[in-house]
Amino acid sequence: MHHLDAQQLAVMLLALGLLIGCARLLGEMAQWLHQPAVLGELLAGVFLGPTVLGKLAPEWHVYLFPREGPNAVVLEGISHLAIVLFLLVAGLEVDLSLVWKQGRSSLRVAIASTLIPFLAGLACGWLMPTALGRQGDADPLIFALFLATAMAISALPVIAKILMDMNLYRTDLGMVVVSAAILNDLVGWTVFAVILGLMNPAAGGRAAISQTIGLTLLYAALMLTLGRWLIHRTLPLLQAYTHWPGGVLGFAVTLGLLGAAFTEAIGIHAIFGAFVAGVALGASRHLQERTRMLLDEFVSFIFAPIFFAGIGLRVDFLTQFDLPLVTLVLLLACACKLSGAVLGARWGGLSVRDQWAVGFAMNARGAMELILGLLALEAGVIRQRLFVALVVMALLTSLMGGPMIRLILRQRQPHRLLDYLSPKLFRRDLQAITRREAVQELSQMAAQAADLNADAVTEAVWAREKLVATGIGHQVALPHARLAGLKEPVVVVGLSEAGIEFDAPDGQLAHVVFLILTPKHDPAIQLELSASISEMFREPHAVERVLRAKGFTEFLAAMKTMTPRDR
Repeated sequence: MHHLDAQQLAVMLLALGLLIGCARLLGEMAQWLHQPAVLGELLAGVFLGPTVLGKLAPEWHVYLFPREGPNAVVLEGISHLAIVLFLLVAGLEVDLSLVWKQGRSSLRVAIASTLIPFLAGLACGWLMPTALGRQGDADPLIFALFLATAMAISALPVIAKILMDMNLYRTDLGMVVVSAAILNDLVGWTVFAVILGLMNPAAGGRAAISQTIGLTLLYAALMLTLGRWLIHRTLPLLQAYTHWPGGVLGFAVTLGLLGAAFTEAIGIHAIFGAFVAGVALGASRHLQERTRMLLDEFVSFIFAPIFFAGIGLRVDFLTQFDLPLVTLVLLLACACKLSGAVLGARWGGLSVRDQWAVGFAMNARGAMELILGLLALEAGVIRQRLFVALVVMALLTSLMGGPMIRLILRQRQPHRLLDYLSPKLFRRDLQAITRREAVQELSQMAAQAADLNADAVTEAVWAREKLVATGIGHQVALPHARLAGLKEPVVVVGLSEAGIEFDAPDGQLAHVVFLILTPKHDPAIQLELSASISEMFREPHAVERVLRAKGFTEFLAAMKTMTPRDR
């Protein structure tokens, strides 16, 4: 009986620990730079894979990540589980009701942004397969269909994140984009499921191709109708009679794995079954937001990094990097998707600015393109050079989405409170007893950090304080001033165990004091930061949580737990 011995088990655990740890570290760094976490996770795999570690220490690379043997099988199995769960979560994000609510605008954007890139990709894949990196013995039609799908698909999670970061998610424009992306993903993954069926003809008891495709469509139809109804009826029972949210989480994962097993058994990749199961589950109003978040964060922070870092383990990105091919794929992808989405938005009656904003939003490919490319690489449809080109294209289209939309809509970068918190601008124990003393103490810290005149800062803040007291209630105060010549906001935080009188409307003393200095020419920044703080401290025990902090690190950790997700 084959099993892992003690050494192989130790190596597997070490490899997984390194993979997850490096992926999360670089993912956090990427997010700190306002980039998608998947960029850092992929780079972790590049560093640990043949591109870097394989060059610097090839024996260690082979030891940790062998290409064959029990450890390779285990790592591959965990990677498959990770991507199945990731597609389950991606399916949860699909809100079919949005499509009907948005009406013809989203439908027209979806049709044009799917059909035009698909046809263009199909034509290019058929007419110039060699230039685009088709594997020598791959079926020409399969390759052309794959390239068509690669050009047509978008990345709903990336698009939603871009819109949330720009506070556009709940706007009419955001809803049009999201609902169009939902349809785009549904069509794209259904088509790709059919392609996978074509690549897996009847063998070993599997159904014939036509039967496989029929079963695939039947599964999707049943899950989104009868299955959806049964799930909607089952969730209240689970919430009432099982431990919450554990019972619902267990049900969601079970449903996703069963759906994945069924589609894998009939010759379609497991990810399609998990994705459709996620769509059906996410459609129920009984699935609470906290449950979604728990499942999303568990998968996104543990399993997804294994898969995306694992991509870097498979390919040497330096030796397989082909600049002409990368350029061709990037230009083709952007031209197809932008033209389709812009024309669809124009057809839907959107303004010129909104048309281009929709175009660049729908152009973001992200993780979905990586998954698609890896499946095609494993199936022998494409060569490694095209896979590398698809990875670069997916990352670049995701990176350019936010800046281009901001430029088109002339929207400034949002200011996040967490970006301005710093150890040198934090005082755990304020010495001040009065409001004036607190303003003076915090103003001196701000002046020293920003190279300002301390007396001038104090007077500016105090002059504003005398006009209207800045105690906002909930034991928080926000003294502030707008200063000429200041380029960036400065936020100083002081904690007071005893509390300081800031004339709050609820009569409570201020235990947490934020001194906010902003540029005089932009009054919106102060309002934005103040609104963010007010929202955080509405929670009854927020101040208590902050006051438990013994230093800046614990304070920052407490603040992050109170920060709304879309900030």
